[in-house]
Amino acid sequence: MADAKEARLQATRPLSPHLSIYRPMLTMMMSIVHRITGAALYFGMLLLAWWLVAAALGPNAYGRVQWFMGTLIGRVILLGFTWALIHHLLGGIRHLIWDTGRGFGPSEREWLTLAGLVGSIGLTALLWIVGYLMTGGVR
Repeated sequence: MADAKEARLQATRPLSPHLSIYRPMLTMMMSIVHRITGAALYFGMLLLAWWLVAAALGPNAYGRVQWFMGTLIGRVILLGFTWALIHHLLGGIRHLIWDTGRGFGPSEREWLTLAGLVGSIGLTALLWIVGYLMTGGVR
């Protein structure tokens, strides 16, 4: 009797949605990117710690870090870290807005998500341009 009841319950329970039935949406993609940027920030903090430790160790250690950060690879890593930090910040603000119970309408969700993506790219570019101009440009 119990087996028949369990079989009937299993037959009527909905199946878990599978990735193949989801249509990729901007909010879903940005949720994934938010998690990835959060993980990337851990590695970026290692760079920050390396820079601080090198500054404490003296001019030779600091010079090596500054040399690496001045290379093309170092600058690309710094650019990625800057974007990840700003993108994660704006994603957190979006989630804070959602925590207040606002922004859940379909158009509001998409607008907030798109604003976070465009804003993170724009703010990263602005920050790098200002930093570039303040350091005197090309050396």
